[in-house]
Amino acid sequence: MDIKKYLDSTYLKTPAQSGLTEEETIKIVKELTDEAIDNQLFAVMIRPDYVSEIRNYIDAKKANVVLGTVIGFHEGSASIDEKLAEAEKAIKDGANELDFVINYEAFKRGETDLVKSEFIKCTKLALDNEKVAKWIIEIAALTDEQIADITAKIWTWSQENFSEKDFKNIFVKSSTGFYQTEGGKPNGATFEGIKIMLDNAGELPVKAAGGVRSHDDAVKMIDLGVKRIGTSSALALTKDENTSGSY
Repeated sequence: MDIKKYLDSTYLKTPAQSGLTEEETIKIVKELTDEAIDNQLFAVMIRPDYVSEIRNYIDAKKANVVLGTVIGFHEGSASIDEKLAEAEKAIKDGANELDFVINYEAFKRGETDLVKSEFIKCTKLALDNEKVAKWIIEIAALTDEQIADITAKIWTWSQENFSEKDFKNIFVKSSTGFYQTEGGKPNGATFEGIKIMLDNAGELPVKAAGGVRSHDDAVKMIDLGVKRIGTSSALALTKDENTSGSY
């Protein structure tokens, strides 16, 4: 199986998190972009701060790699207005896809109306601008029942507020890859968690992010039904090399 068309090659560490300078971080992001272009990977997924520069970089190379970024990353607790403002800037800067972190802690507190409102408003902004919206639900922070519930709600809200032609552009995504777990528990996509998402996402596509460490695991995820995989080790996965990448 050629898994390249499923891969979002990802670098989401800030300079403070990596201990690198801004210049060193931009160099890594450009290398990631070159790697995606040269190896026909589907997308690059980067922080909003670098979207404008990388949009110009991709365009200068006349490449067609998809450019994605994250919104409300990584805690998801930013207000709706903050997420909308960040998304508007990313769209202006040239992002093709917006991966929003849903306010999963508000969802866990039972603040369903808030979560529904942010989903509708942010998704509408993306779709109105012909962008893809992906919703990160952070499965490591949720019980199996909560994974099923929030995924099913996203599917219901999509049916209530958007048209059938939009469904292919509204993803449910598993993880940020930055959630801190205890006791060595996985903080990204698991086969069990992804299956729950797929069982409840209706016609919405599912993205597995974090924790896909081998080509075989990527193929298994695709066979389950995921449409995209987010990984910081995309090239290694295409070469059938195991990886211990952090995302």
